[in-house]
Amino acid sequence: MASSASDDQQPVMWLGERAIYASYFVVLVYVVSMLVTTLLMTFNVTAPFTWLAFESSSVLRGEVWRVVTYGLLNPPSLGFVVDMFMIVWFGRELEKFFGRRIFALLFGCLYLLTPVLFTVIGLRTPMYLAGETGSFAIFIAFATLYPGAVLLFNILAKWMAIILVAIYSLADLANHSWTGLLSLWVTVGFAFGFVRYQQGHWRLPSFKIRRRRNVAPGGRKDATMSELDPLLDKIAQSGFGSLTAAERAKLEAGRATLAKRRGSHRG
Repeated sequence: MASSASDDQQPVMWLGERAIYASYFVVLVYVVSMLVTTLLMTFNVTAPFTWLAFESSSVLRGEVWRVVTYGLLNPPSLGFVVDMFMIVWFGRELEKFFGRRIFALLFGCLYLLTPVLFTVIGLRTPMYLAGETGSFAIFIAFATLYPGAVLLFNILAKWMAIILVAIYSLADLANHSWTGLLSLWVTVGFAFGFVRYQQGHWRLPSFKIRRRRNVAPGGRKDATMSELDPLLDKIAQSGFGSLTAAERAKLEAGRATLAKRRGSHRG
């Protein structure tokens, strides 16, 4: 189990000495979609926009593929470029820490959250959506995992996240974009909660009346998270590469323990 978890955290492949992660393939798909979208717009081909974009009324009539295909329509823009860099930089770090499987789960949930939310809202008000979503929430997930990471202008990741969420929220409020504001807070809240859960700080509600407390051999309480916190702080300050071999082994053992603990709770 330990070796498979370690493999999941390795690059998908190598190009020379450059590591290629799954997040890079996500960006590749988006970039290709942007180029195709540009060609369609150049030659005034409108059929794909009609059939692929998200429309709540169409989804409620049974055209459920729109919940997935909406993200393939990406006109070129500066915002699109920024989103791609977010997925590459911050998605890569999340993938390194949690592994491809957990990263794919996070990205997939963020991709589907907004169209599912808009489908529900569409029961009352028609909703439309086209173009990738969720990239900003990838940054929120990174800032939750590494709150002390130093970003542009020596601003810590946690403060940058708070500032950007506040700015985007104010912009939506000023434009009376209530659905945009709701989408923002739902995806941001999910990204934050997802990482906290994966770290073992949050747990899903349990309806069991009694639950055994985790106790290490000899009657000592399991101190997995207290042992991992210094390592996480070191990663936040100096990066994963600053860990010694012994510290990496300790981190991996702690991650496996947390995973096993969540599995036993689900059981």
